[in-house]
Amino acid sequence: MVDFHTGFVLFLIALALILFARERIPIASSSLFILVLLTLVFELIPYQSNQGTVHSFEFLTGFGHRALIAVCALMIAGQGLVRTGALEPIGRLLAKYWSSNPALVFLMTLITGALLSAFVNNTPIVILLLPILISVSLKTGESASKLLMPVGFATLMGGMSTTIGTSTNLLVVSFAAELGLKQFNMFDFFIPAMLASAVGIVYLWLIAPLIMPRREPLMPTTSARIFDAQLRVAEDSFANGSTLAEVIEKTDGQLVVSEILRGKDGNRLTPFPDVKLRVDDRLLVKDTPDRLKNYELILGMRLYSRDQLVDDDHPLNDNNQQSAEVVVIGGSALENRTLRNVRFTDRYQLLVLALHRANRWKKQSDPGHPEDIQLKSGDVILVQGSKESIKRLKASRNVMVLDASTDLPRSNKAIASLLIMAFIIITAATGLLPIEISALSGVFLMLATGCLRWRDVTRALSAPVVLIIVTSLAMGNALLQTGGDGFLAQQYLAFTQGWSATAILSGLMLLMAVLTNVVSNNAAAVIGTPIAVSIAHQLGLNAEAFVLAVIFGANMSFATPMAYQTNLLVMNAGNYQFLDFVRVGVPLTLLMWLLLTLILPWLYGF
Repeated sequence: MVDFHTGFVLFLIALALILFARERIPIASSSLFILVLLTLVFELIPYQSNQGTVHSFEFLTGFGHRALIAVCALMIAGQGLVRTGALEPIGRLLAKYWSSNPALVFLMTLITGALLSAFVNNTPIVILLLPILISVSLKTGESASKLLMPVGFATLMGGMSTTIGTSTNLLVVSFAAELGLKQFNMFDFFIPAMLASAVGIVYLWLIAPLIMPRREPLMPTTSARIFDAQLRVAEDSFANGSTLAEVIEKTDGQLVVSEILRGKDGNRLTPFPDVKLRVDDRLLVKDTPDRLKNYELILGMRLYSRDQLVDDDHPLNDNNQQSAEVVVIGGSALENRTLRNVRFTDRYQLLVLALHRANRWKKQSDPGHPEDIQLKSGDVILVQGSKESIKRLKASRNVMVLDASTDLPRSNKAIASLLIMAFIIITAATGLLPIEISALSGVFLMLATGCLRWRDVTRALSAPVVLIIVTSLAMGNALLQTGGDGFLAQQYLAFTQGWSATAILSGLMLLMAVLTNVVSNNAAAVIGTPIAVSIAHQLGLNAEAFVLAVIFGANMSFATPMAYQTNLLVMNAGNYQFLDFVRVGVPLTLLMWLLLTLILPWLYGF
């Protein structure tokens, strides 16, 4: 029988798992709600444990937890690699040799993604590789859908192999140490993870492309192009003598004027509503050919393109214009803001044609302009502008441009950022410094050497990640304080009564794999860790094996697009459907689960 506080914590955990699985509720909001509810109840109704009163502030210590510090510092250090372009030579090398032996280079891409993700957050790795793969698919005629998801999954498998590979690993390792287990070193579970991942990569290389349906390119090829043009005021036109406001009203508010040129010298006038137009004034506009011709007819003006009157023999023409798809990435200046708020059009001189989210395009002609929609990580924006403007946008690193035709020069800080990341990895791997200290030192070095600026630091930090970690730690702590971990462990052992130790461990890993695909992997892992330790102690078995079962299970985010942020990036870029993840991800999950079920008991002598 559980008491009130234990029952409340169990209820809160169940509620948290439900809220975390709701896409419509921001995970940061759900985390904060659970954290507030937990602390309020324990403050208003104190809990007396064997060690004394449990104070509510103990559940807020996650804000200063070593795992959170390490996660944040590593996110910032990873941002330094992105900002300096330090990883781009790897991408260029893969792209260079793809045409000579595509099958072999695809395998090398999978292996490279996995190895890099063992030490760097996989999001910048995916951001590096996706444009290359899309460019390759355009050049070779191979469907991008055959390539993108396997590469995304390879980075997830690589992330489970070291203590710093994912935030989940760091959390579980730190929490397990607090429960009295030996501190895991960086490569303590590298061998079992790599053995299973090696088979998983073969599956992604040879089998996944065969069962993945061919998806059409994401870009809507039927979208009307936008052209620069001039509308000139003729003597007999409606615009002659009218104010700009009256002219715009005549087009039902559709006409957008960027500038007014007046006189032979082309004096530039700001398009204020009360400007009165004269004969030969030229209105600089951008729009589709049909709408431009319609404005010409309604207003009685003359439509020109590059000083040439537009007619059947001289159509609109702008050879310097090109379209591009760009993906909003986590931590960029665009995330959680609208394009209008960040003055996207003015800053980059690019026109927004459409916004893609959840396999649906929001086009410029639809009600509600795409520039007024709050952006999320993974959103795809279709833009048009000059090649120089698109190159400038790519250099800003606020988005991922899905076109690798334009090479960016490497920053002169690229080598420095790589050396600093090597310092973080080596000092942590050898035990010279704890990971949170080595990562913080690396952040300082990134700032001191100019690899990062302070505004890059703030962009790299993610409020949802911070809150989900703190809330998960708070729930795990509450589970321990109230004895809920022991209760859940007893229930699990009662359910698995008569099972072998291998089957019990395997069942726990599968449970974590299911949870991580529907709720936050960090939450599933932190809640699962004390339960795993309690199960091991009650069975008299090595607790490390059960902790690894939690780590590996919580990293199997293959079966749903919402399981991990890179899945959403891949989903939008490859135009995948939800069932595509089920079709490829579920067999991969079962394969990894079965392999690790064999490997872990063998390593720990069950």
